[in-house]
Amino acid sequence: MEQAAGRDIQGRLPEGLADAIRATAEEIAALLRDAPDTGLPVPRSEWTVGEAAAHLAQANELMADVAAGRPRDYGDGTPQGLAAANERALAAFGERAGAPLAAMIVAQADAFLDAVAEHPVDETLMTPMGPMNRAVFGSYLLTHMLGHGYDLARALRRPHMVDRHRAGLTLPFLVEAMPRVTDAGTTAGLTARYTVRLWGGGRFGVTFTDGEVTVGHRPPDRPDCTISIEPVTFLLMALGRIAPAGAMARGRVLAWGRKPWIGPRFPEYFKAP
Repeated sequence: MEQAAGRDIQGRLPEGLADAIRATAEEIAALLRDAPDTGLPVPRSEWTVGEAAAHLAQANELMADVAAGRPRDYGDGTPQGLAAANERALAAFGERAGAPLAAMIVAQADAFLDAVAEHPVDETLMTPMGPMNRAVFGSYLLTHMLGHGYDLARALRRPHMVDRHRAGLTLPFLVEAMPRVTDAGTTAGLTARYTVRLWGGGRFGVTFTDGEVTVGHRPPDRPDCTISIEPVTFLLMALGRIAPAGAMARGRVLAWGRKPWIGPRFPEYFKAP
C-alpha cells in the first residue's frame, strides 16, 4: 500500500480515482478482517462471503497484470462468458479466509496503481470488458470493487462504501461498457434517444437506432427522454444490485421530455455482467 500511495500518479487518472481505489480496497479489507464467518451467503448471489472475496482478490490481480502490460485471457466480454470464467477461476483457487484475501485485495489494488504510474495512461489495453486505456480501466477496477464491496457489506450487515463521489467516478467505465451489456432481445427495432444525468454532475447519452446502440459522454441534441438519477442509485441499478421499480417509487429516478413514458423501460435494455 505504501509503495502505491507514495508513487506519483497525479494527472494520470481522473481526479480522486486513485484515492477512491485505495480507500475502497482498504474498506473491503476491513470488512473481511472482521468477518465472523466467510461461509455466510451473499444476498441475491450463489456465492458465500469467502467466494465473493476470493473472486475480488483474483480480479484485482488480473487487472493489475493487464495494467502492467501482461495480457490475460478471461471470458469473451459477455455477461455469460465472464460468469463462466469466474466459476473456473474460483474452482482453481482454494483460499476463502478473510485475512489473507483482504491482504490480496489491497496488494493488488496497490499493484494496479503502480502499473498506472509506470506505463502510458493512453495506451489501449485488452481487458475482460474489451479495449480501454488505463484511465478507463481504473474506473473499471473501482466499479468492480464497489459492486462486490456492496455485496460483502450487506452479507456481513455492515455499512457499504458506495457513495456519490465514488459512483460518479465509475461513469467512464460504465459508458464504455454499456454497448457490451445491451440486451438485444429488448432493444430489437428500438429507436430512441436518451440523456442520463446524475444528480450533482455527470451525464451521458444513449441512442438506439433500429436496435443498434451508441453511448457517449455527450448527450444527444434532441433527446426523446431525459433521466435524472441519484448517483448511488444509478450505480447499484447498473450493477443489478437494486430493482428499478423501488428506486422510482422512492423518487430516486425522474424522467421527462418529449416521450417521458420511455424512461421506465431504460433499465430493461441492459444486463449487468
